[in-house]
Amino acid sequence: MLMTKGRAGGPEAGLSGVSGALLAMSRHLEVRDVLKTIVVSARELLDAEYAALGVPDDHGGFAQFVVDGVSEEQWKAIGPLPRQHGILAAMLKDATPQRLADVRLDARFEGWPSAHPVMSDFLGLPIADGDEVLGAVFLANKRCPKPEGGCGFTAEDEELLSILAQHAAIALTNARLYERSRELTIAGERARLAHELHDAVSQKLFSLRLTAQAATALVDRDPARAKEELQQIALLAAEAADELRSAVVELRPAALDEDGLVATLRTQVQVLDRAHSAHVTFASRGVRALPAAQEEAVLRVAQEALHNALRHAGARQVDVTLARRGQGARLRVADDGRGFDPSVVRRAGRHLGLVSMRDRAGGVGGGLTVESAPGKGTVIEMEVPGG
Repeated sequence: MLMTKGRAGGPEAGLSGVSGALLAMSRHLEVRDVLKTIVVSARELLDAEYAALGVPDDHGGFAQFVVDGVSEEQWKAIGPLPRQHGILAAMLKDATPQRLADVRLDARFEGWPSAHPVMSDFLGLPIADGDEVLGAVFLANKRCPKPEGGCGFTAEDEELLSILAQHAAIALTNARLYERSRELTIAGERARLAHELHDAVSQKLFSLRLTAQAATALVDRDPARAKEELQQIALLAAEAADELRSAVVELRPAALDEDGLVATLRTQVQVLDRAHSAHVTFASRGVRALPAAQEEAVLRVAQEALHNALRHAGARQVDVTLARRGQGARLRVADDGRGFDPSVVRRAGRHLGLVSMRDRAGGVGGGLTVESAPGKGTVIEMEVPGG
């Protein structure tokens, strides 16, 4: 029978806590939400001061690292995401549980950043799906009297966390499959629309070319017929423009219509945070729904700014903020990358998407500012008026 010594309410309370944690995990479909639920549930279930969960990347670091028990200010002061070394590496590479009386005394311990909270007793387990290690969850500083020279976490705690980790693997795998299926659905719909757009516009352009050739041949010998052909060209051009406009409306990101700007931006930032070694964050404050054209412009500018920060600037930290500004909104994308001299970029004819971003902002009645300098990172701000 599973026991839970040291936990108020006895064994039933522990089992009830596991049940509640599993139900909480099953309610979420987004990977980041699942990770946060696992961490919070584990810390509460085992009454620890700190909890964290790391999802490894392919470069010796973590694609995601979620913590509980550490304030936002503390987390920012700690600095970049940890690397896979020491105890964390043991859990990820060997898929072995780790229960230590004092993590600082372990031979594999390699120290912490100066702002890191002090941790002693430690319990960590891998989260695995078969042979694939999806991540590692660990707890520190059990809130209980500790035996002399011993660990506050018990074998029963390890058993509880093992159950949680097994179900966490299922929840995490399901969330990844959900996100992947959604991406494939959107990609398939875009491919269909692109094919239809190609067919429709190609036909119109082909007709335009033939009609223009006919009008050219008739200009001298039959001006009246040439005039009719030119009128037909105008009509075909208008139809082609309508086809393009309707296609643009259809190609508006599906997630904007389904989820709105805030949720769409948050999801895209979460995906980038997983896909890159840089830490990418998103925060929103009091944003109202905006006219469709403004929402799309904000999303496209955010995407371009994120692309520049992650692909070109070598940023380690990128912060995206969307805040209410009167009836409209202000987007801010700040990175700590290598930066650039905007005037030099303009003179060299390299725009890093700045012209496109300014055009998008101006096209919806908004404005865009860029602050950057070599070695100083970049801040891009866009304001839209709302409706």
